[in-house]
Amino acid sequence: MPDDTFSVERQLFGQGASLVAGLDEAGRGPLAGPVVAACVVLPRDGDHRVFRDSKQLTASQRDHLFALLRQNGAVIGIGMAGPREIEAVNILQASLLAMRRALAECTAANGGREPDFLLVDGRNRVPVAVPQLTLIKGESKSASIAAASIIAKVTRDRLMAEAHARYPHYGFDRHQGYPTKAHRQAIASHGPCPLHRRTFRGVAEFFSEETGAPSPVPRGRW
Repeated sequence: MPDDTFSVERQLFGQGASLVAGLDEAGRGPLAGPVVAACVVLPRDGDHRVFRDSKQLTASQRDHLFALLRQNGAVIGIGMAGPREIEAVNILQASLLAMRRALAECTAANGGREPDFLLVDGRNRVPVAVPQLTLIKGESKSASIAAASIIAKVTRDRLMAEAHARYPHYGFDRHQGYPTKAHRQAIASHGPCPLHRRTFRGVAEFFSEETGAPSPVPRGRW
């Protein structure tokens, strides 16, 4: 990881940008729940090195940094796309839709002033007119993207913990909808719930192709 993870942002400031936002998402791989994106404009001052890839942090570290971002003057927007939207447009397009919504919320939170440059994790540009740079493994290269990854991950984990209260059979509070062995076994035992993504392998097998209704629960699949 580079020592200065705010260097890309500073370079953009030097080229005339004034509001640089990082964009990232959480939840492309799970079998259930929404995909959640965050758009974050970090304050120019402060120690940006504390913001690292959310996957390299413990849950308590993420919670601490989530609270710090809410307190340190960062401008934050959150957007999401739910299971039915994911089914309708595919997970990549749903992720980009969630990013567009996160950008819109970030703009609203900033009094209607839109970021003038976006740093986007991954290889796919967000379908908006704002100038942007995509960065593979961007969480390790840009503090703004890392901050967005933390906001997205914590938000989604909390949503899935709430989902556990409604659908306790699946263990969403433990695996957040990812395809763990325990999750697959729960689907085999109880069938999918409304939060499951019906086009994903591991869930699609439980639905009738003709009607889209749940099929009888197969036994011994996992």
